[in-house]
Amino acid sequence: MPPKKNLFLAFDAFGTLFTPRAPVAVQYAEVARRHGIEVRDEQLEPSFRRAFKEEAKERPNYGKAVGMGARAWWGGVITKTLTPFLAKDQPLPDALVSDLLTRFSTEKGYTLYPDVLPFFRKLRDLKARRSGFKPTNDPWRWDRTVVGVITNSDDRVPGILASLGLRVAPKRFGVPSNVQRFEFEKKVGDDVSFVVMSYDVGFEKPDRRIFDAAKELLKETLAESDADVTEEDVEDFQMLYVGDDVRKDYFGAGSAGWSAVVLDREERFAKELEGKAVAMVETRIEGDKEEDPLRKVAVIKDLRSLYGTVDN
Repeated sequence: MPPKKNLFLAFDAFGTLFTPRAPVAVQYAEVARRHGIEVRDEQLEPSFRRAFKEEAKERPNYGKAVGMGARAWWGGVITKTLTPFLAKDQPLPDALVSDLLTRFSTEKGYTLYPDVLPFFRKLRDLKARRSGFKPTNDPWRWDRTVVGVITNSDDRVPGILASLGLRVAPKRFGVPSNVQRFEFEKKVGDDVSFVVMSYDVGFEKPDRRIFDAAKELLKETLAESDADVTEEDVEDFQMLYVGDDVRKDYFGAGSAGWSAVVLDREERFAKELEGKAVAMVETRIEGDKEEDPLRKVAVIKDLRSLYGTVDN
């Protein structure tokens, strides 16, 4: 089979592209104290984990499974997290909930990993060259590159990414968009052409249906410049997913027929990656038994390493 000409490069969001500026519990405690609740940072970590787990079990997929909006769902997590630390007859301030919801919807609560903006700047340059704005003398072998985000999350992710400096198109699964682009933007495109969130799709990774939803949006994106786009055109794209979770991201994408790599943000495989752009490692995932064979996983240490992966 001849090599594919085009690349659909999709990323996980939380833990892959961005991370909390400080631990979530630390930020909760900081805002709580500002609103008159006496609580120490270390007290909130177990309370937050318990509240998140309870809400996720009772109202899955950020409340989507029971018809709840994501802000209301997170309001429940915040309330359950902080209520144990209220003084007798002390109400939970509405402004506290609002402040936390705002913080964790923008750059106030999150930061990009250091390699993210340099990676996207280089990708912008490569895509511009392919669009005829600059001489094409680079080693990037793909005729066209489309970038997306696929994440188990609610609808805050596009706004978070945009607040952190990425160009994010408004396209979402199941949400029509009639936003027009200037000619240069149409040719060069956004950093992220669309975001696929489990809240919109109704299924979470590793369910293949969230990856299938991304392929649908890829077809819609291609149709913006070619109304006669076919399934064959979509299949001419190499599908590559980059995430930090071995089970949900690597094997989830693999089960959907995609290629995948694990981005080793926590440096679990630092020894295996020493001096390499990409390494095949052996590991186990949640649910594996001691007697089960180890699983082989492709791992990279940062986004700069990704160029060595997708160029080949």
